[in-house]
Amino acid sequence: MNARPILLTLGAAFTLYLTVRGAVWVTPPPHPLALLAGGTLYALVSLLCLLVGPRSDDDAGDDRRPRAQGVVRLPLWATLLAVAVAVVQPLLATWAVGPALAESAAGTAYIGQIGALMTIVMVRRRPVWAWAGTAVLIVVSSMSLGLLFALQSGLVGSMTWVAAAQLLQWSFDRAARDTVRLAELQRTAIALRADQEGRQRQRRVQVQRALEVAGPVLTRTIETGGSLSEPERTDALRAEARLRDELRAPRLLDDRVRAVLDAARRRGIQVTLLDEGGLEGVDAASLTRIRGALAMIIAEAGSDRLYIRTSPDPQVAVTIVGRSPGGMLADEDTVDLWREIRHVDTAGEGVATADGE
Repeated sequence: MNARPILLTLGAAFTLYLTVRGAVWVTPPPHPLALLAGGTLYALVSLLCLLVGPRSDDDAGDDRRPRAQGVVRLPLWATLLAVAVAVVQPLLATWAVGPALAESAAGTAYIGQIGALMTIVMVRRRPVWAWAGTAVLIVVSSMSLGLLFALQSGLVGSMTWVAAAQLLQWSFDRAARDTVRLAELQRTAIALRADQEGRQRQRRVQVQRALEVAGPVLTRTIETGGSLSEPERTDALRAEARLRDELRAPRLLDDRVRAVLDAARRRGIQVTLLDEGGLEGVDAASLTRIRGALAMIIAEAGSDRLYIRTSPDPQVAVTIVGRSPGGMLADEDTVDLWREIRHVDTAGEGVATADGE
């Protein structure tokens, strides 16, 4: 809610009313021009405090908490000018009307005027100065009129205006903070819902793919009562391997990688895929390049066993190790393939593959 137009309208209306009220008298005061000058000074400074805005972010204050929209902090120079009027205006009005008319409507009009001016200062987020000006008004009016008569002549109302303005300011600011908090909660809820829906879609895709892979094998197993031929058993083992791939390392898989994995297993290569983290923050383009490099390595591999792991290392995305019999001992394997698929480097050269020892 933008409170500025409402406050400007109310402030201008009260300023006009109080200025006219102070300029109307039944018995002419001894110094009418001085009284009119004081009322004019009040009106001009009040309008200035209503309309002036901060010249920079520094003038707006250091408090960056959510606050009522449209109400900015009054610049310090304008605040000091308003407090100066709170000192000068009562003294000028008291001198202008003289002791004989001090308790007349013209002689007490400054109480309402300064009260309204300090209310504007309070609304413009200068509470300390607003209460300082109100304190000056209490002292000056009590000295010239007496505390009891000053209270009866509008001093209570002036203090009430300033206090009510502060309470309304706190209420507006709290409402603004609650609104910001509610907006943050709504954004969080929307993000969580979107993430949940994405996970649900991903699970549906994985279940559908699992049914496509395992469905024919399970159907055939049920039809034969578990009596599968040797080729069918081989197909079942490959289907099981494909399901493991989908569960263990879905980020590494696309249609091309799935095809070369299936071809490698048909050649008799045992392939193990493991996702150990490191690809969560990779963008789609880089992930496509990583999968393409992985597909090329698998297609060219001639090892008996391939171990493919993602890496949490900030430089290395995927490590591929190939092992085959041929060590010094009969049951010892030798590493005949070592490849690393790297993330995009700082020079922007893309995904690179590097042979290891």
